[in-house]
Amino acid sequence: MWSREEVRAQAHTLEAIIASLMLLSSLVFALQMTAVTPLSASTSSQHIENQQEATGNGVLVAAAEADALKPAILYWNNSAEQFHNVAGQEKYYTSGPPDNTFGRMLERTFNRQGIAYNVYLKFTSPSGENVIRPYIYNGVPTDNAVTATYTVALTDDDPLYDADETANRTRIGDTNVTHPIQDTGRSHYNTVRLEVIAWRI
Repeated sequence: MWSREEVRAQAHTLEAIIASLMLLSSLVFALQMTAVTPLSASTSSQHIENQQEATGNGVLVAAAEADALKPAILYWNNSAEQFHNVAGQEKYYTSGPPDNTFGRMLERTFNRQGIAYNVYLKFTSPSGENVIRPYIYNGVPTDNAVTATYTVALTDDDPLYDADETANRTRIGDTNVTHPIQDTGRSHYNTVRLEVIAWRI
C-alpha cells in the first residue's frame, strides 16, 4: 500500500511529464508554422522586388522626360532591316543595350547593380492582333522578376534615327520602311508599350 507522500510524488511526476509533453508539442507546432524554405517570400525579398519595380518605372519616366523612348524605338537600320549595331542576324539586342540614350540609361540603372532585364515592344497589328517584339533580351526571368511599362504613340511623320541618334529623312510611315512595328491605318501610326522586365542575377 502506497503512502500519501508516495501518491503525491507520483502525481507530481505525472504532472511534470504531461507539462513537458505539452511544451514539446507547442514547440513542434510553432516550428512547423514558421518553417522557412528557399522558395518562401520574405520581407527583404519583397522589399527588393518593390525597389526593382520602382527603379524600372523610374528609368522609363526619366527616359520619356529626356525624349529618349521614341528615338530608341525608331533606332532602326532600314537597309539592314534590324536595329543599329545588333550583333549577328538577330533583330534585337542580346549582348548589351543599344548605344543610344535609352540604352545608356538602362546600363547605368541595371547593369551596374547586377540586375538583368529584358525590354519588349508591344503593339497591335493592322489586323488587330497583339504583337510582342523583343528589343533587348538577356535570358529567362526568374519567378521574382518585376515589370514596368510606358506607352509611346508613333505618328506617320516620325523619323527613323541613325546610329549616332540623329533623325534621318526616312519616316516610319514611308512605304519602304522595314520597321517591325506596322501602321494600323488609323489616325496615328501605332501605339507602342515598352515593357521592362527586371530581375536580380
